[in-house]
Amino acid sequence: MADKTTIRTYETPPTDRPISDAEAARAAGLAANEHIKIASGYLRGTLADGLLKHATGAISEDDGQLVKFHGMYLQDDRDIRAERTKKKLEKAYSFMIRLRIAGGVVTPKQWLALDEIATTYAGGALRATTRQTFQYHGVIKSNLKRTMAAIDATLLDTIAACGDVNRNVMAATNPAQTGAHKAAYQLAKDISDSLLPKTSAWREIWLDGERVVGGEEVAEVEPVYGKTYLPRKFKTVVAVPPSNEVDIFAHDLGFIAILDETGKVTGWNVTVGGGMGMTHGETDTFPRTADVMCFVEPADALKVAEAVMTVQRDWGNRKVRKNARLKYTIERYGLAAFRAEVETRVGKPLADPKPFAFTGNGDRYGWTEGDDGRHHLTLYVASGRIKDYDNGPQLLTGLRRIAEIHQGDFRLTGNQNVIIANVPAEKRAEIEALVDQYGMLKGASALRRNSMACVALPTCGLALAESERYLPDLMTELETSLASHGLQDDEITIRMTGCPNGCARPFIAEIGLVGRGPERYHLYLGAAFDGSRLGKLFAEDVTASEIKTILDPLFAAYARHKQAGERFGDYLIRDGYVTRTINGPDFHDHTGALKSAA
Repeated sequence: MADKTTIRTYETPPTDRPISDAEAARAAGLAANEHIKIASGYLRGTLADGLLKHATGAISEDDGQLVKFHGMYLQDDRDIRAERTKKKLEKAYSFMIRLRIAGGVVTPKQWLALDEIATTYAGGALRATTRQTFQYHGVIKSNLKRTMAAIDATLLDTIAACGDVNRNVMAATNPAQTGAHKAAYQLAKDISDSLLPKTSAWREIWLDGERVVGGEEVAEVEPVYGKTYLPRKFKTVVAVPPSNEVDIFAHDLGFIAILDETGKVTGWNVTVGGGMGMTHGETDTFPRTADVMCFVEPADALKVAEAVMTVQRDWGNRKVRKNARLKYTIERYGLAAFRAEVETRVGKPLADPKPFAFTGNGDRYGWTEGDDGRHHLTLYVASGRIKDYDNGPQLLTGLRRIAEIHQGDFRLTGNQNVIIANVPAEKRAEIEALVDQYGMLKGASALRRNSMACVALPTCGLALAESERYLPDLMTELETSLASHGLQDDEITIRMTGCPNGCARPFIAEIGLVGRGPERYHLYLGAAFDGSRLGKLFAEDVTASEIKTILDPLFAAYARHKQAGERFGDYLIRDGYVTRTINGPDFHDHTGALKSAA
C-alpha cells in the first residue's frame, strides 16, 4: 500500500524573538496553568503553609499544579474512593514522588538508601519508571518532608522530575559499548544540570532552607525559564545505535550518537518534536515521532539543547495547553523554520544528519562483558516493580543484598529494568550466587521481555482502565496463543496504558493498548519494532476478554506468511491488515482493520 502524503500548512514564526519577559508579554487568553506559574513566586505558591494543614491529607488545587515541578503528584486510592465517599470521609490522599536521576545511574550506597526510604515511607517497594528513574507511591503528606530529606541525604533530588520543565534526561545503557555509554551518560547529566530550574524553592520548602535575602522577586531569577517556565513538559534522551532502548523518537529532544569505526562518538544527530500524549476523541491531539533535524559536534551539543528548549519556550502554545508540546510547535511552524531559529540562537549553521540505524528498542538481558572487561547483568523487572513476589523473584531483598557487596553501580533502563553494572570479573561469581539465591533470573517469555505498563489504577488520577495490574494476566493468555502458532520465541513489543497520556509509550509498540474505560481499550497495531513508527488504531473499545480473540488470528497469519526477519508490525502493514502511520496528524487517518485474518 502506498504511503499517504500529508499536506501541511505552516504558520509564520514569531518575529519578536527572543521574548525577554515572557510572562509580561503574554497577556489575555493564557491557559490557567500559566497564571498559576506567574503568581507562584518561582514555584513556591502556598505549599509551605499547606503542609501545616493537618486536617487534610491534600493540598490546594493550585499547589497541586506547582508541586509537580518539585517532583510529585497528589493522588488518592481509587479502589476505596467510593467507600470513603459513602462514609463521608476524605479521599485517601497520598503523593507519588519521582526522582531526578540523569541516565538512571545510582551507586550501591544510594540504592540501599532508596530501598530504606521505600520500606519506611512508600509501601515497601521501589518502582523503576519508563523514564529511567525511581518513583515512590503512597507517601502521605505528614511524611513528605521526611521523605524529601532522606532523598536529599543520598545526594539525589526530585527537582524538575515533573512539571513544565526539562524532565529527567534518559541515556543509553548498553553496557557492551562502554566508551559510547560514558559519552551518552555525560551528555545526559550535563543537559540535566544545565537546564535545571534555578529556584531555591525546593530546598526552602522541603529542607527548611532559608529564603533568598531580599525576597524572590528581587534576588531570584530563572535565567533560562523565566517565571512561566515552559508551555508544557519537555523530555530529552540520548541514544547509542544500534539500540534504541530510550525510544528516542517518542521525546521532545534527542541526541543519537554517531560512532566511528572504533566505536568513538564523533558527534550527535539531533531529533526534535516527538511525544506520546493525546486526548481520546480530539483529533487535533496526537502522538508524533520526532524528526531528525541536524548533526552537531560534541562541543555544540549542550548549546543546541538549550536553543531547542528556548525556542519551544518562546514559540510554544501557552493558550491551549493540550496543544502546547513541542510536537505541535513543529507541526505549526515546520521543521525548516524551527531549525533556522535554533541555528540563530546557537550562532552558526548546523550540519545535516549523518546515517545511523537502530535494530530494536528492547534491553539486552543476561550477562554482557563490556569493552573494558567489566561485566554487566540486565534483570527483567515486571513493569518496573522492584519487590519480593510471592512464589516469584525476591527482587527487593536480592538487590539489597547485592548492593551491600557490589563494587560497581546500578543502571535503570528506559524499559523499567535494572542492570547490575560494572562488576569486576573476580566478583561475578558472588553476584551470580545472590541472583540465583533470590530467583532473580526466573524465566520471562519473549513477550514479557518486550512489555511495559504504566501504574494506572488505583493511584493515577488520569487512569481510565487497568494497566500494570492487568497486563501480566493478558500476557499469560497471549503467550498461550503465540505458542500455539510456534511464535513463543518471537520478539514482539506490547505496551499498555490506562489512559492516552501514553506514559509507557504504547503508540510505538507493535501491540499498543490504551485505556478507554473499565476493562475497555483501544488496540493499536503496526508500529515499528525499533520504535521509529507509530501504530494505527485497529479496533476501538475492545473489552479485555476480546483482546486475545482479535489478536490470535493475526498471530496465525503472521506465523504462516511472515518473511525472513520480518517483524510483526511490519507484516501487518505489508499484508494489508492496517495502514502505515506516517506521522503526527496522519495518526488519526484511515484507522480500523482493513481486512479480517483468514
